[in-house]
Amino acid sequence: MKQTYPFDLMPLPYDYDALEPYMDVETLHYHHDKHLKTYVDNLNTLLKDQPLYQSWTLEELLTRLDELPEELRQPVMNNAGGVYNHHLFFETMHTPVNENPMEPYLQKAFGSYENFVKSMSDHALSQFGSGYAWLVINPDHQLEILNTPNQNNPISNGNIPLLCVDVWEHAYYLKYKNLRKDYVTNWFHLINWQEVFQKAKKYC
Repeated sequence: MKQTYPFDLMPLPYDYDALEPYMDVETLHYHHDKHLKTYVDNLNTLLKDQPLYQSWTLEELLTRLDELPEELRQPVMNNAGGVYNHHLFFETMHTPVNENPMEPYLQKAFGSYENFVKSMSDHALSQFGSGYAWLVINPDHQLEILNTPNQNNPISNGNIPLLCVDVWEHAYYLKYKNLRKDYVTNWFHLINWQEVFQKAKKYC
């Protein structure tokens, strides 16, 4: 995510029907083409007259929030977070291969893969309103699961995001209606663990 202003709408790294039957084509079109595009457009509008920050990457915008003018901080956090969070969400999904190179690390951190699934699910389901559940490398260089509201991103608190599940209603409502639990359960079928591992091994 080294792109800087003006930010582009990242194309999906797979076809719109690639996540069937767990995530439908209509949801992906709306989620990617409408919702993500809105965050990209809003972020570009915020930075249009701010040349001092146009060379900053998404990571820099989210980790250096305190260096922004006060009136820009919350809007940049909302919209740069919206772009970063969606990029990670889409990048770490696809019909995965059977092998999970992260499993030994998950077992070490959480006791078992099943414990990881339960904790990640609990965090996703307990997030009140909109937000995300995350697998991160925390500042102590340990795997940790946490959740954030709205488009907040754990990178702003010194964590390294590896994986996230979007629990905003627009991520699942067209297919699952109010059944967030069913959506989260099925999301585990879509995790591209090879992609997550490639991110993690840079830091582990």
